[in-house]
Amino acid sequence: MSDELARIAAALERIAPPPGPAADPRSAPAYLWRGGALSEARHFAPLPLDLLTGIDAQKQVLLDNARRLAAGHAAHDVLLWGAKGTGKSALVKSVVGTLRREGADIALIDVAADRLDTLPLLFAEVERAGRAFILFIDDIGFEAGGPETRTLRSLLEGGAEARPVNARLHVTSNRRHIVARDIAEQESAINPRDVVDDRLALADRFGLTLGFHAMDQAAYLAIVKRYAETYGLPFDPQDALAWATQRGARSGRVAWQYVTDVAGREGRSL
Repeated sequence: MSDELARIAAALERIAPPPGPAADPRSAPAYLWRGGALSEARHFAPLPLDLLTGIDAQKQVLLDNARRLAAGHAAHDVLLWGAKGTGKSALVKSVVGTLRREGADIALIDVAADRLDTLPLLFAEVERAGRAFILFIDDIGFEAGGPETRTLRSLLEGGAEARPVNARLHVTSNRRHIVARDIAEQESAINPRDVVDDRLALADRFGLTLGFHAMDQAAYLAIVKRYAETYGLPFDPQDALAWATQRGARSGRVAWQYVTDVAGREGRSL
């Protein structure tokens, strides 16, 4: 059986396309990092920042921090946490797009959450590039006590492989403290405070922590209306609410999905 598996593996290697050349880290607006080499993101089209509705405070704070990074000034790593579909990922991308339109030499690198152990290799790549980078880790979450927790803590602060001055991590998570909370930690007889402190220590490593919260009906309709006005589409509040009810949620993501559906009905593209 082992010989047969070896022959199958060899055959797959022969038919697999060779890896493409590594992308130039000094040229593109956005990249993907999956652990071995940078590849250029083929379609990087972030929404205009002013289209993101209901998160004005978060927008300004994140934009100011990224503008400092692009200028070569001191800047924070950022944790964006909160409910699904509330604009965390869209905001990070939109900030990069906004700064690039202003003429800043900054790029986004989408980092796979399961390849954190390869980040020191990426750090070496971006440090040589001589431009600013936002290292974007989307929708991250760890189990308590997992090795990824210690890896990320070390990369953020205090480890031998700290990130270079021209790059900052921007991490999104549905959990405020990233690490899942175990109810047993409150019931442990062995120094439960230390267990809790260890869980919170990861989130504390981020200089900026921005919260995004579930929205009410008025906020959801305001987002839909803004999209509809921008793209010249009809706005029907009752239809928009029916869509959200069908999806079981009101969020910026659901609003965009609804507007995409309306554009399709109208024979339009976005």
